[in-house]
Amino acid sequence: MINNTGNISSIEGSSPFDGFTAILTAVVLGLLILITVIGNVFVIAAIVMEKNLQSVANYLIVSLAVADLMVAGLVMPLGAVYEIYSGWSLGPALCELWTVSDVLCCTASILHLVAIAIDRYWAVTDINYIQARNPKRIGILITIVWILSLGISLAPQFGWKDPGFMRRIAEGKCLVSQDPSYQIFATCATFYVPLLLILILYWRIFQAARRRIRKRPGAAYQPSHERRGILRLIKTGPREESTAFTITRSTPDHSSVSPEKTSSNGANVSQTLTSTSVTTTTATMAVVTTPGTQPPQITTTKKNRETIEAKRERKAAKTLAIITGAFVACWLPFFVVTLLQALCSSCAPPDILASLFLWLGYFNSTLNPVIYTIFSPEFRQAFKRILGGATRR
Repeated sequence: MINNTGNISSIEGSSPFDGFTAILTAVVLGLLILITVIGNVFVIAAIVMEKNLQSVANYLIVSLAVADLMVAGLVMPLGAVYEIYSGWSLGPALCELWTVSDVLCCTASILHLVAIAIDRYWAVTDINYIQARNPKRIGILITIVWILSLGISLAPQFGWKDPGFMRRIAEGKCLVSQDPSYQIFATCATFYVPLLLILILYWRIFQAARRRIRKRPGAAYQPSHERRGILRLIKTGPREESTAFTITRSTPDHSSVSPEKTSSNGANVSQTLTSTSVTTTTATMAVVTTPGTQPPQITTTKKNRETIEAKRERKAAKTLAIITGAFVACWLPFFVVTLLQALCSSCAPPDILASLFLWLGYFNSTLNPVIYTIFSPEFRQAFKRILGGATRR
């Protein structure tokens, strides 16, 4: 079949440049596949091996890693063969399997990013979400992601396939259904709607984080959810964060509390938490004890405080910019070209450009395990232990 399509002759022809290009393509794509597999396997192994990473929130990270691992194991190898031989020579059955796997895995990967953004948004804006987050709730979110991905990928198999599918395979081209209505539906459901949701959610997360950063301790009265936000910023580790949250919940939430009652409550809190670190206790008393005045423990000048606030805002903005920027940079070119082709059949880009945009989208599955774990100290330590072969504590 390869000889009939003329693909082998184009590689083994008289031009040595064609053979060199095929070898270089095979090496580059092979390394990309290997890195993608290793990165996502590391993420899954870290969560399975490390008890401190086995939280409900990380279920989404595991499912995302599984989707990206499927991209590297099912989609990218056949795509590499397609690129090396400059055409499809593996028959219609395998072409259908490849296109379904392509849409399924890539859509699942993208929708998992939306699910993670939703989970983070709820965690930031809903003060009760951390307690309400359980395996069942996250499991429902993951199930919805995979069901939507499966529905989008199987739609061509249930009648939404254009009539030129078999003709394209005979010409050495394996493409997902080029029916204009399906292309518009698939691109919107797979990318444009998720992109809009991600931008809105992360913008609102950044706004909430900035409000918490700019909130100054020592105000006359602060609602309970705002006190929690301040105390969560004053932490050096998971235990301190948990302690600070517990301290805040034990504080009465009444706007009409007198100064005498407030001081008494502050004394009770300090008596019951003798094991709390000095930093957390000081921060707590700064919030609960002396309303309307600046506590003596806080000696930071206004200028220094504004500098710290600016640094925190820049860090939050940088993190969210990396997350959204990588996603947009990887997938936007491919989906712009795809939608353009659906609306204008004569607007197809050159084959080399189309291949570059497609593999740039696949590259997002290589970046995801880095982007969604590198900002976590727990993940970094787990990776070091896996790489170093050290005994887990």
